[in-house]
Amino acid sequence: MVLPAHLKTLAQVTGEVSLQVEAPVTQRTVLDALEAEYPVLRGTIRDQATQQRRAFVRFFGGEEDLSHDSPDVPLPGAIVAGAEPFCIVGAMAGG
Repeated sequence: MVLPAHLKTLAQVTGEVSLQVEAPVTQRTVLDALEAEYPVLRGTIRDQATQQRRAFVRFFGGEEDLSHDSPDVPLPGAIVAGAEPFCIVGAMAGG
């Protein structure tokens, strides 16, 4: 998993993060495992009460934007197999 720099700093990690996630591997199960391993990240990626993705956070698998997929849809096989990273990206807005 690839985290944006500010979340790496908050979690005190460098490089990619590896997690053990039980099947089915979905956005929800990945984020549950990430928050269990790094509790300081709770509430930074998704709202703690609603579990909705934060507005300025996007999820990518390979080159595919997974941000608007249901959190319970299984992730692509390449991500599950570890061939492609699941990326969390801080989105930017401006005008």
